Amino acid sequence: MKITRTICIVLLPCLLTTIGVRAEEDKNESLAKYTPEIYDSLVSTWYSRNIVSSFDTFFNEFIDLSDDSTAVVSDVPDSVYSTRLKMLLSPIQLPYNQIIKRYLVVYTTTRKSTMERILGLSQYYFPMIEEELCRAGLPLELRMLPVIESALCPTAVSRAGATGLWQFMYGTGKTYGLEITSFVDQRRDPVVATQAACRYLKDLYDLYNDWTLAIAAYNCGPGNINKALKRAGGEAKSYWDIYPYLPRETRGYIPSFIAATYAYTFHKQHQMEPVAPPIPLSTDTIHISRVMHLEQITSTLETPIDVLRALNPQYKLDIIPAQDKTYTLTLPQYDVARYLDREAEILGKDTLYLAQYLKPSNLDPTKKEFSLNSQTYRVKKGDTLGGIARRYGVTVSQLVKWNHLKSSKSILRIGQRLEIYR
Repeated sequence: MKITRTICIVLLPCLLTTIGVRAEEDKNESLAKYTPEIYDSLVSTWYSRNIVSSFDTFFNEFIDLSDDSTAVVSDVPDSVYSTRLKMLLSPIQLPYNQIIKRYLVVYTTTRKSTMERILGLSQYYFPMIEEELCRAGLPLELRMLPVIESALCPTAVSRAGATGLWQFMYGTGKTYGLEITSFVDQRRDPVVATQAACRYLKDLYDLYNDWTLAIAAYNCGPGNINKALKRAGGEAKSYWDIYPYLPRETRGYIPSFIAATYAYTFHKQHQMEPVAPPIPLSTDTIHISRVMHLEQITSTLETPIDVLRALNPQYKLDIIPAQDKTYTLTLPQYDVARYLDREAEILGKDTLYLAQYLKPSNLDPTKKEFSLNSQTYRVKKGDTLGGIARRYGVTVSQLVKWNHLKSSKSILRIGQRLEIYR
C-alpha cells in the first residue's frame, strides 16, 4: 500500500508498561501491581523520553533519506556490512550496495534512538507477527514490513487514509476481510490485520514470484510495479532492475526494509539497547458476546483505560459491539482471572456506560441486548457543533468524543463527516 508522509493519531498508543514489578519486600513471591498514580508517571516518562513528535518525523528521518545531505560516515568497513547481510540467509534478497549502506549507517547512528524504540516494541509485536507469518508459510523477515509501514503503531493513519500496523487502505482492507465500521476497525487489530497482510503478501508473491517486487508492490501497488517493469524493458525481473522507474517513496522502501532487518539483527554490535516496551508482554484474550464499554472493566478492575485501549486498538469508541457475534478482548495476563471472577459485576454496568449510545427502546430488560444506533452527518455551510448537537438532541462533548475532535472549539469543514449516536 502506498506510503505517504504519515501522521499517527496517537503515535505509539501503547502508552505504558503494565507488567508487575517484584515487590521490594518479597521479590521472589509475587508481582506488585502498579497503582493508577504510577501509571500516570510512566505515561509522562514515556512521552517525554521516548516518543517522537509525529509520524511525519518518522517518515522523514527513517524512510525518506533522499533529501538528506548528511555525509554517510561509518567506522564499519563495507566488507563487514556485506558479510553480515550474507549471514542473513533468507528467501528475500538482502544485497549490499552504496544505496543500502546509507540506510545502514543512518539506522545505526543518527537514527539510533528510533531503532531502539522499535526494538522495544518488537518484543510485544514480533512474536505474534512471526507466528502468523509461520502459519502462512511466509519468510519471517517480513516482520519488518510493519516497522517501515507504521513504526509498529497500530493506530497510525496516513494522509491517504491507510491505517494500522500494516497500513491497509479502506478498499484493500475490505477486500481481505477486515471489518471496518463506526465501532470497529480491524485494520488496527494487530492479529487480524497481520493475518490479512499475510494473505495479501502471498497474492503479491504469486503475481511476481520475487519477494523484492512483492514487497515493493505492497508499498506502491501492483500498478506502479507493472508500469516500472514495462519501462525497464523485458529483461527486468527484480526490484533493482526497475529501481530508477519507481516512485520516490518506493525507492527508499526496500533499502529501509534491508537496513531495518540488519539493525534488528545486529543491534548489539552497534551498542543499541531496546527501550522498555510500553505495553504488557504477557497477555491473554477473552471472547466477549455482548456489547461492552471498556470503562465497565476499568471501573471494576482499576485497570487504566489507556492500558485497555493500547491492547485493544481496534475498538474506536471504547465499545466492543458484540451484538450479533463475538469479539476478542485482550487483557494483561494477571487481570484475566480477576475479570472472570468479577464478570457479572462488569456486565452489570452496561446501562451505566452505554446509555449515551442507546435508545431506551432498544434495551430489553430481561436479556439486556443492545442495538447500537448511529448515523453519519455531513457538515454544511454555517454548521457549528452546538447547532448540530441541539438538532439531534445530543451534547457537544458527545460529538467531540464520538468523532475524536480536539475540543468543543474545533473548526468544522464543509463536507466533513460526523458520527452521531442516538
